[in-house]
Amino acid sequence: MAEENQPGATPEQPQFALQRIYIKDLSFEAPQGHQAFQKPWRPQVQLDLNTATNKIDDKNYEVVLTLTITAKQEEEAAFLVEVQQGGIFACDGFDAQQLHQVLNIMCPNILFPYARETVDTLVTKGSFPPLMIAPVNFEALYQQALAKQAEGQPAN
Repeated sequence: MAEENQPGATPEQPQFALQRIYIKDLSFEAPQGHQAFQKPWRPQVQLDLNTATNKIDDKNYEVVLTLTITAKQEEEAAFLVEVQQGGIFACDGFDAQQLHQVLNIMCPNILFPYARETVDTLVTKGSFPPLMIAPVNFEALYQQALAKQAEGQPAN
């Protein structure tokens, strides 16, 4: 008799596995060139964050976390960095709500440290001081997006 037909058998547990992490797109610009280094370094830094999910097949999903960082000095861009950190994740046995949470909370949490390290490396290779991006609470961002959707506002 098959195990799933036995009384008291537990249903199969959801499966989650990281398949691959990669850089999908990468950009660094220092539009001022050498002039950016002739001023005292007091930048205004803006971080924009976005995620996108693509279904690859029945069990695999691509999640892309995009970080766009702009550092301005006196209203002029000193540098602009954009990193699209991609990951392929195997997800099986989740209901629709659980899968949505995994793809929008858990996967970006895994990708974020890689994207943050890439940004820091690019900035320092561009001869600017290290840029330590603070951790991001993807669960809170997810809850905010759900609240906006409930109010009929487009989620960012």
